[in-house]
Order: sequence, then C-alpha cells, then structure tokens
Amino acid sequence: MRNLAIICAALVVAAAGCSAPQKGPLGSEGNPINMAFVPSLETGHITASADVLSGEIEKRTGYKIKVSVPVSYAAVIEAMGGGRVDVAWFAPLSYVLAHDKVGAEPLLITERDKQTNYFGIVLVRKDSGIKRLEDLKGKRFAFGDPLSTSGTLYPKTLLKNHGVDPDKDLQSIFSGGHDKAIIALYNKQVDACSCYGGYFQDARDRVKNTIPDVKDKTVILAKTDKIPNDNVSVRKDLPADVREKLKSALLDISASPEGKKMLLEVADIYGLQPTTDEVYDSVRKAVEGSGIELEKAVRGEGPKRKAPAKKP
Repeated sequence: MRNLAIICAALVVAAAGCSAPQKGPLGSEGNPINMAFVPSLETGHITASADVLSGEIEKRTGYKIKVSVPVSYAAVIEAMGGGRVDVAWFAPLSYVLAHDKVGAEPLLITERDKQTNYFGIVLVRKDSGIKRLEDLKGKRFAFGDPLSTSGTLYPKTLLKNHGVDPDKDLQSIFSGGHDKAIIALYNKQVDACSCYGGYFQDARDRVKNTIPDVKDKTVILAKTDKIPNDNVSVRKDLPADVREKLKSALLDISASPEGKKMLLEVADIYGLQPTTDEVYDSVRKAVEGSGIELEKAVRGEGPKRKAPAKKP
C-alpha cells in the first residue's frame, strides 16, 4: 500500500509538471494584449512605428502589448474573430465587415488634417494622355487590398458612376496596398491606380522617401465621395475595464506632442476622437451599390496581386 501511495503521488507530480502553463491575466507578460494594424502601407515601417506607440500604451496602462501586421485586412478580421487579436486599427470597410462578421466594436476614430473623413483618389501618370475616368476603359488598373475603402470600394463606385465597369472594362489587379499601387503606376506597370487622399496630403507622400518625384510624375484624375476615417476597434468580448483603460491611454497619447508624432509615424494620424458604429453607415450604403462581394473579398478572392506586364 505504501508503495502504491508513493507511485500515485509521483504520478500526480508528473501530471502537474506536464500540464499547460497558466497564461495569466490579460495584459500580463504571459498573456499580452494583441494589437493588429492593417497592412495599408509598407509592413516594416508600420511595425517599427507601432512598436514605439505600443511602448507608450504600456507605460500608461501597465499592460503588455504585442503588435502584429497580418498579411491582409481579411487576416486581421479572422484573427479577431478567433480571439487572437484584441485591438485592431481598421480601415472603414474592413471595420464594417469586422463589426458585421465578428462583432468588432469601435473605440476611437482617427483625425487627419483636422478632419475625421477623407476620400479616395484615382491617379494617372502626367504623360499618360488620360484626361477623364471614361478614358480608362481597356486600361490596366491597380486597386489596393480587396477590403480597402479608399483603395477599392469607393473608387469602384466612382468608376461605375462614370460608365466604367471595374470588372469588365479594366485589366484590374489588387496590388496589396496603397504604396504598392502607386509604385506600379510610377513604373508604368499599370495605367492608373487608386489610393487614399486627404485635404493636404495623400498616399504618395508616404513613398516620397523612395520615389522623390512621385508627385511630379503623377496627377489626381478624380476624387471619390467623403469616407469616415479609419478607427481603433476591440473584440466584442474584451472586458470593459480593459477597453476603457486602452481608450483613455490612446486619447492621452493623441493629446501630447510626443504622442502626435508617434501617431503620425504609424499612419499619418493627427489625433483620435471617440466614435460610434453609426458613423460608418455611409460605408455600408456604398457597399450595397458597389457590387463588391464581401464574402469573396474577405477570403482574398479576386484579381491576382501581381501587376500585369508593361505594354511593349
């Protein structure tokens, strides 16, 4: 009996040693808050800037923050739905889909140029001879990510309103990001592209370090309707005390000169304001009339990302 007791005790100790370690409370070293940024611009740049920002959030909240930049807008939504992302910086269309599909809830809307809205733009090269949207029929066109509001949704609506069917009249591709679309245009791999625009700056300003004359070589052909800015959202079951602490920290950061600089580095963000889901109803209306099949878009189905070859 004594030997049996010793064996049983040994088995209990062994089982305890083999059991999975406890993660700890959310925000701890073993269970950090996962914060994701959509890949709207060059991933390495976003990651480096976001790491600095996350450090400031950690100082103000005491939470450990882990930053990631998943491969696509759809990947961020999927990760949030699976509980692998707690906080996400969503573009408007990806937020609407995340809200409808996985219950994402908005905390803050971004501010740029003292505005909480922006628009999409269609760019062409100055030497292209293209003067109107109607001239794009039969041309090569680069959209951004399939779930980009200013890079895909609103430009497609704009084109349709001018008699250009994006799916039938264009040789279109998804470039995977605003910067990639602009680079394809600059290199004459496409004849036109769409990206985000602003009241004082647009997506071209984010590639000027590598292409200094990008604004000299390209011109805005058209602008879309206004779009509500991107936002900071949380998963639906994130504890209320955690979301309020994060919200307070981000507002505090956006109010300080140092914090404003960090937000500018991440994604040209000048400030943050509280927001609600209703702000994005105009995006939902745009989806209804766009012809975009969101279920396919979120799975990444659509034109290939590789740009077509340059015309001889």
